[in-house]
Formats: sequence, C-alpha cells, structure tokens
Amino acid sequence: MIKKNIIQLLPLTLLCFTAIAHAETYWSDNSLSYLKNLQDFQVLTNDDINVLTFEHVSGHNWGDVFFFVDRVNGKADHNNPEHKETYSEFSPRLSLSYVTGNDLTFGLIKDVYLAGTYEYSSGKSGDFGFGFDNYLFGVGASWKLFEKGFFNTNIYYANNEKIDNDQQLTVSWGYPMEFGKHHVMFDGYFDWSTSADDHEADFHFNPQLKLDVGNYFGNPKKLEVGIEYSFWHNKYGISGLDNESTVSFLIKAHL
Repeated sequence: MIKKNIIQLLPLTLLCFTAIAHAETYWSDNSLSYLKNLQDFQVLTNDDINVLTFEHVSGHNWGDVFFFVDRVNGKADHNNPEHKETYSEFSPRLSLSYVTGNDLTFGLIKDVYLAGTYEYSSGKSGDFGFGFDNYLFGVGASWKLFEKGFFNTNIYYANNEKIDNDQQLTVSWGYPMEFGKHHVMFDGYFDWSTSADDHEADFHFNPQLKLDVGNYFGNPKKLEVGIEYSFWHNKYGISGLDNESTVSFLIKAHL
C-alpha cells in the first residue's frame, strides 16, 4: 500500500519540484492557536479538551500551501479516559496557469489547480492506540467572490487507510470586515464526504469569527481572539450520532 501511494503521489511531486525550482513567494503566514471547548463534542466526549495548533499558509507564483498540526489533549473524567492525539494535514495546490504558461482566469474563477492533501493522525485514548495515513488527490479552484479575502474549492478522491475510499468536497473562505477600529475575520471551511460500504456520508461545517485585538495596540494582524463553531453530521461517517454542535473559545497569535 505504501509503494502504491508513493507511485500515485509521484507525478504531483515531480511537478512541485519543477515549480519550486522557479519559486517566488507572494505572501506567507504562520500562527499558533489555542482552542478550548465550551460544550461537548461527539465521539471525543471528554469534558475538558484543549487543542494547540501550528498553522502555515502561503501563496506562490506556482500555487499555494496550507499546512497545520493539531495537538489534542482531553483530560480524563468520570466517563472518559485521557485522550492524546496529533492530527495534521498538508495541502499543496499547483497552479495550472503556472504549469501551462496560460492565464486560466475565466468568469468568477481566478485559477485552477492540481490539489492534494496528506492526512495524518496518531494518538491514544486510555489503552487504545489509533492512527491513519490518508492521501487525497483532485482538482481545485480559487474564486473572485470577494473584493478582499478568499474563496477556494477542492474536489478530491480520498485514498483512506482504515475505511473504504470515497470522494470529498472542501470549501474554504476568509472574509475580513472593518467597523471603525474593530477588525473582524470570518473564515473557515466545510467538508462533505460521500458514503461507502462501511461508512455514511458526513458533513462538517467549521467557521471561526475572530477579533483583531492587536489592532487596538498599534500591532494589527498579530493577535486574535474569538470563537470557533463545529457542526458535524455523521461525524467520521458514523451513522446514528447526534449532530455535533459545539462552540469553542479561540486565541490565535501570528508569528
């Protein structure tokens, strides 16, 4: 299976190396976030859950990159053992305008991409260990829907390690708003994955609303506080669960 996945990734990897040889970075952002649940999640039902996240996002002449690592810590309580997990995603997109040398802008579409994502998870809940490696391949687009901000879509075929393969639609957005000195960012994503023989279709809507606190002290875009909302239908493709509807407190520092 590992050899097969490497072969599948090889064409995109070769194109990326070719692009990187002539790479130019337009913008880049790194951040650290802390997330604290104010309500219970589904599946992971520990009362006290803390998530630390490192996140990188950047735009280049050859495409863009999104990468993050979550460290999830759920404290033991009366109903649940201690839970520790590391989850990460690496999602590069290669611009077909760059590859072909032609401007592929048309209508509301700014550019189209070859898109890929590597998902990794490893953890332990009590005495039970778990983990997986998933590989997603597909196409993406960036859209001119906002004067400021971004709107992206990707459609993937997901090569899943522990469950049957499926397809996934991912939509992400970011929309900045200003009300005098109050600068607010509304961003997030949703994933919709199809069903297969061993799991149901699931839908995860995960927006954030953040206030730029640093702007009040003459240091904008450095420190944000806000909330994150998670709505998840058939979480992890498990049927019969209640819909997850959870609000968490968020603080995010840009490095």
